[in-house]
Amino acid sequence: MGGGTAPVVEEPLTFGDRRKVAQKCLGALDLSPLTMLVDGMDNKTGTAYAAFPDRLFLVGKDGKVLFSGPKGPRGFEPNDLEDAIRADLGMKPIRRGKKKR
Repeated sequence: MGGGTAPVVEEPLTFGDRRKVAQKCLGALDLSPLTMLVDGMDNKTGTAYAAFPDRLFLVGKDGKVLFSGPKGPRGFEPNDLEDAIRADLGMKPIRRGKKKR
């Protein structure tokens, strides 16, 4: 996944603003090969996935959850998400050193 820094954004007040934030993240984090869905202002999807305050998910084209990370931000393991994406795309895993816990 992209090695850059996450963009700084203000809390969106409208769905249009939320879409702009998503587009900014999509470009800044080089996620262009993926389809990004944007939750409504009611946060219905985030609530259903218990995604507060932050959480990483990978949902397959069939709608099934392929990866569900622990609650963030301290529980984030972006490499685990990347591994799940690579596995879903049939790509070889990335060799990494041992995780620091």
